[in-house]
Amino acid sequence: MKITLISIPVLDQEKALEFYTEKLNFIKKKDVPVGGGNRWLTLVSEEQQDGPELLLEPAPLHFEPSKVYQNALFEAGIPYTQFDVSDVQKEYDRLLELGVEFSMKPTEMGTVKIAVFNDTCGNNIQLVETL
Repeated sequence: MKITLISIPVLDQEKALEFYTEKLNFIKKKDVPVGGGNRWLTLVSEEQQDGPELLLEPAPLHFEPSKVYQNALFEAGIPYTQFDVSDVQKEYDRLLELGVEFSMKPTEMGTVKIAVFNDTCGNNIQLVETL
């Protein structure tokens, strides 16, 4: 058994696609219309193109509990998910230059360094570097 897909709720798939590809450098893998203006829209890491896919899920638009959960996490400052990076400070500096807003600057916590940013689509995302 292996992980092949994980979804993240987004308020606007097109805006999410732009952010995740242009700022985070993910690559679009699948883009299939599924009706109602929605798409089966997946991305992969540039560094692991055969790895797990990230589904940009429009659930908050169609399923109220998803919207409530997403809003509660965001307002509490809790990251929806995390992405591993080799150098949090370097990625933080790069993303700051691209206008990405961070709620937590790079911070060492035991054996990791983390930073948290707003993905502009309703989620806090945590970057993690293992020290």
